[in-house]
Amino acid sequence: MTKLAGTKVLVAGAGVTGRSAAEALLAAGAEVVVTDSSPERLAALETLLEGVDLVPGLAEPPAGTSLVVTSPGWQPSSPLLAAATSAGIEVIGEVELAWRMAAELADPPVWLAVTGTNGKTTTVGMLESILHAAGADAVACGNVGLPVVDALLAGRRVLAVELSSFQLHWAPSVRPQAGVLLNLAEDHLDWHGGMDAYAQAKAQVLTGEVAIGWLEDDRVVDLLEAAPAKDKVGFTLDEPERGQLGVRDGWLVDRAFADDEALVEVAKIRPAGPPGIADALAATALARAYGVPSEAVREGLEAFEPAAHRAVLVTVDAADVKYVNDSKATNPHAAVASLRAFDSVVWIAGGLLKGASVDEMVRTEAHRLRGAVLIGADRAVIAEALAKHAPDVPVRVLDLAGDADPMLAVVREAQELAQSGDTVLLAPAAASMDMFSDYAHRGQAFTDAVRHLTGGR
Repeated sequence: MTKLAGTKVLVAGAGVTGRSAAEALLAAGAEVVVTDSSPERLAALETLLEGVDLVPGLAEPPAGTSLVVTSPGWQPSSPLLAAATSAGIEVIGEVELAWRMAAELADPPVWLAVTGTNGKTTTVGMLESILHAAGADAVACGNVGLPVVDALLAGRRVLAVELSSFQLHWAPSVRPQAGVLLNLAEDHLDWHGGMDAYAQAKAQVLTGEVAIGWLEDDRVVDLLEAAPAKDKVGFTLDEPERGQLGVRDGWLVDRAFADDEALVEVAKIRPAGPPGIADALAATALARAYGVPSEAVREGLEAFEPAAHRAVLVTVDAADVKYVNDSKATNPHAAVASLRAFDSVVWIAGGLLKGASVDEMVRTEAHRLRGAVLIGADRAVIAEALAKHAPDVPVRVLDLAGDADPMLAVVREAQELAQSGDTVLLAPAAASMDMFSDYAHRGQAFTDAVRHLTGGR
């Protein structure tokens, strides 16, 4: 019998995490109500969740509700959640639910948590690969796709948990055995209401036994220093000091969990370049905090294959122009890292900036730009920054509303601007939902358009 047995719980949101939360609550003996603004999403659950009351569009919790479990994207100010808070009903997320359910187990799994503005999915994938190389019963879960409650109920022993700022906001009790904060840059400010609140949500991963942070980000350093963790570890692309992981003579080096041990050659890390190396250091630090030996770190990182739409070379055309899909660069911080991998770029950018500023990005990276093709809801914001900081760069601003295949027009414009040796780079610096279902849809549309226009080379 769990603490949830017999309680009435409202699940807000009928998406992937909502369904998993409802299933977990049913298994725990709770009385479950699910609500969503979409009757279609609710209807899809009718044959999947027996014994659940499905109610569309609730604006306040039903009488007798003792807990609300919300999908991560719901803002605290949404009418239903605000009504719950006003009524004194606790609101948590699916990650917090998993944490509380794990606490009731005699032998709960180990949590190794990853957050940051960029690099989360690559890092958690690297971590999972290292843990598998060490023989651990581990799985990547959380924001990477698999809900944490599903991983918990499956009995996995080590959880490599990717956590967004939304998930962390709704998970006040989570204290991972080790947690890493990769970086911090403006993102989701419209949701959190400002940079301070966003940063504090991210800092939640630093409240466990081992806190790990990127030493080349001043905001991360400040949060790492203030963290309550017993052990604090930094990672850097420079030669590491004692208590740090870093790079020396082309090798990843551990001086935090070993005296001074070379672990893997930098040349064997994918994706290549500074962001990939930083992610590998972060994954290594988490794995070493769990006690993984150096051999497994090397084997896991060498075996890791990056996910799609993350700095993927699509093709090189007959004019020696490269086409690179980095649709996952959904904010300016990620776009900067992507741009810095190339010397001469025709940049495809635009979408939903979510309140983030692009001026500093354009100012620092203007010298790399051969041209720019701008799309999406906030294309004018980026165009204004380019006019201010890169007035000599040719810019094409496209209004593609109603276009059945907008990426064909985008790639055609980019081809006209590109010269031999250039890179046509999709690194939008913005979210995709104004024109596409998600970043993967956007990246695939770019890939398909490139292959069509380059003859499938």
